[in-house]
Amino acid sequence: MSQSDGLALYAFTRDREIGVDIEHIRDISEMEQIAEQFFSARENAVFRTLPKSKKKEAFFNCWTRKEAFIKAIGEGLSWPLDSFDVSLIPGEPARLLKIEGDSKAASRWSIQDLKPAFGFAAAFAVKGRSGRVHCWQWSD
Repeated sequence: MSQSDGLALYAFTRDREIGVDIEHIRDISEMEQIAEQFFSARENAVFRTLPKSKKKEAFFNCWTRKEAFIKAIGEGLSWPLDSFDVSLIPGEPARLLKIEGDSKAASRWSIQDLKPAFGFAAAFAVKGRSGRVHCWQWSD
């Protein structure tokens, strides 16, 4: 489960680890510093090359993918966010690229973007292939 700015996102699966994150895409004045502190060296290298118009979306792509993964492994923010790489370029498929210390671990996970509402970034991570995804929306 994850929530942000009035929206909640729940994910369910049978017999597999899963994690989900949702974030309202917004201006963050310290975005560059947060990326430098928490993103991996590879992610930062990619982030720095992006034009300013793509950085906010890339930042939230990276953040939601990372948080979904650490929730799926059950570590929360105790797992160092810079110890694994995810894709982040807008328009690029969501992927877990590398986990430090285990060259094959990333291939055992699937990450998928979700588009729950305009102005939000979301992702889920699941061990194995993501299979069929069904989305439901409830309103008041």
